[in-house]
Amino acid sequence: MTDPVRALADAVLFEGYMLWPYRRTALKNQRPFTFGDVGEPMRTQVLLEGGDPEDVEVTVRYLLDDVVHEAGPSDYRAERAGERRRLTVDIVNDGPRTFRGTHTILRTRRGRFISAREPEAAGCENVRTWPVLVDERTVLSSPIILDDYPKIAPESPGDLFDGGEIDGLLTLNIMALTDAEKAEMREDPRTREILERTESLTRDELMRLHGFRVER
Repeated sequence: MTDPVRALADAVLFEGYMLWPYRRTALKNQRPFTFGDVGEPMRTQVLLEGGDPEDVEVTVRYLLDDVVHEAGPSDYRAERAGERRRLTVDIVNDGPRTFRGTHTILRTRRGRFISAREPEAAGCENVRTWPVLVDERTVLSSPIILDDYPKIAPESPGDLFDGGEIDGLLTLNIMALTDAEKAEMREDPRTREILERTESLTRDELMRLHGFRVER
């Protein structure tokens, strides 16, 4: 069973990894614009209520040379903020290469996190990242601003690396590629998976992508 938190985190991680027409030779894929590039430090601050910081697990994830890396449980610091605890996670890249799609997942076994939208969290400092509640015990802090309790659309058959576009539109564009363009798309394992998944979609799945409910 797919972890819904990881599914959301992967959507952030691969946002902009490669865009339609999903070919390395396309200009926008030669010089891609990606989120969560760590050159300057990133900071996440969240409030924990009714729990112990020792019960919190922090995981930092990022792409480096197109490979997924995870660091965690990560070191972080906690301080009192009234009756709550303020947790701070700083991410600093001291190396010569760029981390891409960088984001942080915080999970607690007890207590609950306070939404960054609540007045109580006004004193929290978040730099180049924005924390949202996946549920009361899980926070996803990402460079893409999401609302609390985000979910992957149930109609989506899989990631297309471009959450700002409509799956149905991108799917039709992929199906319209030439054989030569599809051959180039197959050269990258992640875009090959997109192509194979798109070509295997059933009529009913395509209809759902375009907002039609198929009843039998």
